[in-house]
Parts: sequence; structure tokens; C-alpha cells
Amino acid sequence: MVINFLKYKKFYFVLTGILILASLFVILKFGLNWGIDFTGGTILELVYQDERPSNAKVRELLQGLDLGDFSLQPADEKGLILRMKEVSEETHQEIIKKLSENGQVKLDELRFESIGPVIGQELKEKTKLVTILSLLALLVYIAIAFRKVNYPAKSWQYGLVTLLCLTHDLLIPLGIFAVLGNFYGVQITIPIIVALLTILGYSINNIVVVFDRIRELLLRRVAKTYEETVNLALNQTLTRCLNTSLTTLFVLLALFFLGGETLKYFALMLILGISFGTYSALLLAGPLMVFWLKRLKRI
Repeated sequence: MVINFLKYKKFYFVLTGILILASLFVILKFGLNWGIDFTGGTILELVYQDERPSNAKVRELLQGLDLGDFSLQPADEKGLILRMKEVSEETHQEIIKKLSENGQVKLDELRFESIGPVIGQELKEKTKLVTILSLLALLVYIAIAFRKVNYPAKSWQYGLVTLLCLTHDLLIPLGIFAVLGNFYGVQITIPIIVALLTILGYSINNIVVVFDRIRELLLRRVAKTYEETVNLALNQTLTRCLNTSLTTLFVLLALFFLGGETLKYFALMLILGISFGTYSALLLAGPLMVFWLKRLKRI
């Protein structure tokens, strides 16, 4: 059975446009909730020997201390991670005193780290630069890999469509994290950035598989038209793309639900990125090429 992927390409484009515009809107409205890795501040990780108090209780204990807009993150069953503005050693000891309720509650301090605002800002700028350079490097790779295919599309056109799909794969998860950051305090940390860069590599892998099959079919002249070639390529790569993505998603879902708070949002970013990456590889990349070439009247 051959599925006609291109039949509903207008629906894919409208849905994608809505998701991208919604993501841009929430990112511009709410912004990204950068963690202290990028803004500067202090992170304190504790583990209680007995039962960990609720977040409401912890906030009540820390009332009166100048910690800025701090966030609380449970870690495992008895752990707690506190992120706040940069504090002095005196304030650090006061936090421990209050959380231990003057020694009545037993807890152990696992780490206390401070990052200056200059280092945090520099790290943020380098992160943006690395992401842009990664996208450009992938564009160059596609252009070189498809240099022998000159008709009906040039190699750089495959590269540009790939870049658009990768932007889609990053933008929508970031939009979701902007909402989570605004309403639930979820922060963009270094593991989240690592997940984003991983998504780039994973997404381009699926897109290259689809485009490479289009190239093979074009060289073999299996189909009569470019549109039929793209549709046949999508049918032939469907099982491979879905199997690769699903096997990865099963592991990530287990990590999200069972891996603890520390890895929860890292896994969530990967789940979102791989899901939207599979969608763009199967339902966006090929239809976009067909749409573009039709507009140029090359097919």
C-alpha cells in the first residue's frame, strides 16, 4: 500500500505555520527562563536524611532572606536543589540553619556553587553562537552531499529546506519551554542546551535519509515525475524513520517518568525535539521541496 503523503501538504503547512507563530509569540512574550548557568547565581543541593519538606514549607522557612527570585527543584526522594541569586557565605549558612530548623532536621549538603553574571552572560552568548554555527555546518554538509543532484533542485535548495525544518524542530520545543518557564519555573540549563544540540543531529539524520532516497530514485529514474519520486521516497523511508524514533522515544519516556527531577526536563526536550523532528522529516521536508519547485516552475 502506497500512502499519498503529498495529498495533505497544505494541511501540514498550515499546522506548522500555526505552531511556529504560536512558539514565536510565547518566546517573545514570556522569554526563556534562563538558569543560573547563564544568568549567574548560586545553586545549593541538599539531601534530607528523613522526609523532605514540601516546597511550600521550604519557602516558608526561607522567608526574610534576600535570595531573589529563587526556584526549588526536588531531586530523587529526599533531595532538594535550590537556585537563587548569588549569595554570600553568611547567607549560605543562614539558609542551612533555617532549612535544618536550627539543627532539629538532619540534612547533608551535596554542593554549593556560584557562577558570576559575567561568566553566565558569556556562556549564553557562546551557546547561541554554537547553535548558529551548527545549523550553518549542517547546511554546508547537505549542499556538499547532494552536489551531484542538479535537477530539478539544486543541492543548496535541499540544504535550505533542511535548515527550515531544523529551525522548526528547535523553535517549537523552545516555545513549549517558554510556557513551562513562565508558569512552572522550568529553567533553560546546560543539559537542556545539550538536548537541543542533540536534536539537531537527530533531526538531520532523518531528513538526510529521506533526501538521500529521493536522490537515489532520481538517479534511477524510477518514477515519472518529481512529485511521484518524493512520495515513493517517503513511503520507502517511513518504517525506518518511525522505528528509529520510537525506539529512542521509549527510552526517553522511561527516563522522563523514572529518571528523577534532575533528568526530567532534559528528557522532555529530547522527546519534543525527536517527535517534531520525525514529523518534519516525513511531512515537511519533501512537501516543501515539491511546493518550492512548483513555485519556480521547475516541475
